[in-house]
Amino acid sequence: MKLRTSLLPLVALLALASPALAQQAPGFWTTPAIKGIGPVHVWPQATLRPSATATYKAVFDVTKDGDANKTDAALAHVARAVNVFAAAGVPLAHLEFVVVIHGPATPVALSAKSFEAKFGHPNPNLHVIEALKKAGVRILVCGNAIGDMGYTPSEINPDVKVALSALSTLIILQDQGYALLAM
Repeated sequence: MKLRTSLLPLVALLALASPALAQQAPGFWTTPAIKGIGPVHVWPQATLRPSATATYKAVFDVTKDGDANKTDAALAHVARAVNVFAAAGVPLAHLEFVVVIHGPATPVALSAKSFEAKFGHPNPNLHVIEALKKAGVRILVCGNAIGDMGYTPSEINPDVKVALSALSTLIILQDQGYALLAM
């Protein structure tokens, strides 16, 4: 009897957990626009869904120093934003997303050759930058940050454009109605 009594809490816990575990079966997470990066799950009962006919404008302020050996978490989060809108039925043409890289995050914008020369291994962000660009996301790096870190525009990934400065770019885009998301 003692064994059965001690198993009851475990059985109850498994019974409660099984619906949650079942919901995370294959197909639970999806990456409809940026394949393999920034997975999302759109719950059928979720409210405040984006409209497929509206245009959404956002500027992602990417500043944090990440792990130089992994995809930058902020860039992966931008991919998640693209995926969540795409999963909700918003066409990519209705997303006006801009990434502004500066400060300690600046090295993510380096070209393959420059990154490897500086860090001794391939840039783990090249695939996400390429995928974001293909999805229509504009990716900019601060010209002042490039100079601050001793880089030159020729060392920047060709998929990334050099902005005059992050400061001016963030002000200009917010003045144009872009929502600011600090990463």
